[in-house]
Amino acid sequence: MNLFSAFSPQELTAIFLSLKIASVAVILALPFSIGIAWLLARKNFWGKNLLNGIIHLPLVLPPVVIGFLLLISMAKKGLIGQYLWDWFGISLSFSWKGAVLASIVMAFPLMVRSIRLAFEAIDPKLEQAARTLGANPVKVFFTLTLPLSFSGIIAGAVLGFARSLGEFGATITFVSNIPNETQTIPAALYTFIETPNGEMAAARLCLVAIAISLVALFASEWLAQRQQKYR
Repeated sequence: MNLFSAFSPQELTAIFLSLKIASVAVILALPFSIGIAWLLARKNFWGKNLLNGIIHLPLVLPPVVIGFLLLISMAKKGLIGQYLWDWFGISLSFSWKGAVLASIVMAFPLMVRSIRLAFEAIDPKLEQAARTLGANPVKVFFTLTLPLSFSGIIAGAVLGFARSLGEFGATITFVSNIPNETQTIPAALYTFIETPNGEMAAARLCLVAIAISLVALFASEWLAQRQQKYR
């Protein structure tokens, strides 16, 4: 029996769309998360606390507020979105690309925090010793700091993936709940719960979300253990 035969086309679309959006969001956010985390962990500068506060705002603000801010700023006629549309023909509102942006914004603080803690756990004297031996800062970062913080980076990526997979409030406010375009697992769950006799479909999607999250966590733990083994 085909594994996917129990799912309707709408459910399958929501599942694969969620995986696509969460994966793209993590891939795009990870380099910036690493850069910001390193900056916060290793540098002191004016406005550091303000930057840290802005980055972590999505953790304390209602997701709908984040979605509304994205709507007025990144929509086709928004403060920034109008220029993206006029200059590049790019529209983020009501598209899966906008869902990626919403997921990035909501997952970014979790990724930054996890990676920052990994950087702060590394003894700065190791980096200083490498520099005294002639390694430039870039080489020290890529050959010493980054490998030693690998487990934290993996943990941050998994947290970001899980947060993106479960994102609902900001996404539905910014890009709505459009089947085959922006209807992710949480949005489809909401639709099925509101639909008569949709409880079984909602239950199936709930189980799928749990299974995907568990697989991601197990994969993260396995990679972290391998990294510890070969360190």
